[in-house]
Amino acid sequence: MSYYQKHVFFCLNERASDCESCARSDAVAVHAHAKKRVQALKQHGPGQIRINKAGCLDRCSEGPVLVIYPEGTWYRYVDTSDIDEIIEEDLLGGRRVTRLLL
Repeated sequence: MSYYQKHVFFCLNERASDCESCARSDAVAVHAHAKKRVQALKQHGPGQIRINKAGCLDRCSEGPVLVIYPEGTWYRYVDTSDIDEIIEEDLLGGRRVTRLLL
């Protein structure tokens, strides 16, 4: 069994050039929102959900993005309402949010 039931990695990469990057799409604030939301739901920690920062996940042109393991489900999102939907539907409900899938 995995240490965490679900492990979520948010790309927080910021590229030095004018290229697209997740950090330029408010990914840092959205990551913080997800972490606080999961903690408020008392779903964080061993055997539950872990929200993590990641460096470049190399999909910035499709982003901002996150990936959930162990399934390997990739999502794009626009704002915190998309994150709330991913938390409720996928992380807690076990149902993929098809409109946000990569």
